[in-house]
Amino acid sequence: MAKPTAYPFFEMDVSKVLAEFKLPGVDVDAILASQRKNIEAVTAANQLAIEGMQAVVRRQAEILRTTLEQTGSILTEVLGAGSAEDKAAKQAELVKGAFENALSNMKELAELVAKSNTEAANVISKRVSDGLDELKTALGKAAKK
Repeated sequence: MAKPTAYPFFEMDVSKVLAEFKLPGVDVDAILASQRKNIEAVTAANQLAIEGMQAVVRRQAEILRTTLEQTGSILTEVLGAGSAEDKAAKQAELVKGAFENALSNMKELAELVAKSNTEAANVISKRVSDGLDELKTALGKAAKK
């Protein structure tokens, strides 16, 4: 015997319940198939979003590692420069490069997030469009009866 859960609704077979009603002109199997496709689309969109965020986190870790490696060499270069003016010029040059690099990294991360969001939204958008086509077809069949 299965252990009861706190949410018995999740254990219910909705297709059996809907089939008992036998509403005229309502194709219960088509409704269930459509809902199954909706759930699959949401699952696929969520998977794309998760994969996208994992890619962003991996890239952020790579950026952090690279930045830490560069920081050591930057300190060596600044400390190794000759006069105070040379050190200041070298420091300004390195800060400018680091700033440009940071902007480039931010742009790259924003593009990764946008790509991930677009892919997930496209899955949902396609499913909505397909769902509307299914509804149109179902209404057309009901009108012919």
